[in-house]
Amino acid sequence: MHRTRTRFASRINRVATGLERRGVVATYELHDRLLANRASRRRYARERLALDGRQQAILERLRGEGYATIPFSELIPDPEVWREAEAAGAQFIAETAAGLAQESEGGDSGLRRRPGKEFVVRKYAYGVRLGLDDPWLRLGTNPRLLAIANAYLEMWSKLEYVDVWYTPPATGEERRSSQRWHRDFNDRHLLKAFVYLVNVDEQTGPFEYVPRSAPGGELDRLWPWRPLGENYPPQDELANRIEDRAVTFAAPKGTIIFCNTSGFHRGGFAIAKPRVLATFTWDSPASLKALSERNYLFEPGNGAQLDEATRYALT
Repeated sequence: MHRTRTRFASRINRVATGLERRGVVATYELHDRLLANRASRRRYARERLALDGRQQAILERLRGEGYATIPFSELIPDPEVWREAEAAGAQFIAETAAGLAQESEGGDSGLRRRPGKEFVVRKYAYGVRLGLDDPWLRLGTNPRLLAIANAYLEMWSKLEYVDVWYTPPATGEERRSSQRWHRDFNDRHLLKAFVYLVNVDEQTGPFEYVPRSAPGGELDRLWPWRPLGENYPPQDELANRIEDRAVTFAAPKGTIIFCNTSGFHRGGFAIAKPRVLATFTWDSPASLKALSERNYLFEPGNGAQLDEATRYALT
């Protein structure tokens, strides 16, 4: 997902020598098998948190299918957490809509987009400094979410990515970039969450996922995941192989979708209404050692006391 932003990967994309690529892959595998991830697994084994019934149901669904969904209020029953997210989402929607209107009149909106994925407006630029006064960083480290991420990865995870995305309707375009079927390249140990901030139907670019296609699943040998591998297969060939197995997540505002996006997925091809969601990625320490980097810099402050698992996720 973040190939264009990593130091290693950006260099590989420019000069692409086989030696460099092999070095990155070897570094990842070393940290996965022997170094960073082994230490993270030991931490998790020593201080494993018990999950409640809802969390356990999500975990079992993730392990079986690679995805799970739940209404926000069922997973995080504190209504203040949703009120804060909803208010922050509404502010982002209003600011983005105003910026798009300004662009339509030829003005410079200052909206944030990434080269190659200009169809998505993002709240944060890469390298943004975030503290726990930021509602989205707080949500990404919410104990209810972090416990699921750690249990699914079976290690203390790293919160790699935090953002809010606004995808305006496409105008006569074909699918491109992450709107096409692909695997995220940045880790085999990966969990992502999307929180819908608007109602999402077939016209709003819903997220789509192929169950059991993540590493270890029934379909993992279809253009299998590899570190820095070719993560976009031939689209027609993949469609023929998966037939009708893909799941489309048309769902109401306030739905949380958990998924392992090293499995095949696509989304954001809005054709009538904008899709707006918050997104979080938890992955392994090995990924940050070799394949990816955070999109934010954590700024501790405001005197907040963090438990060890949360501190580990942010640092």
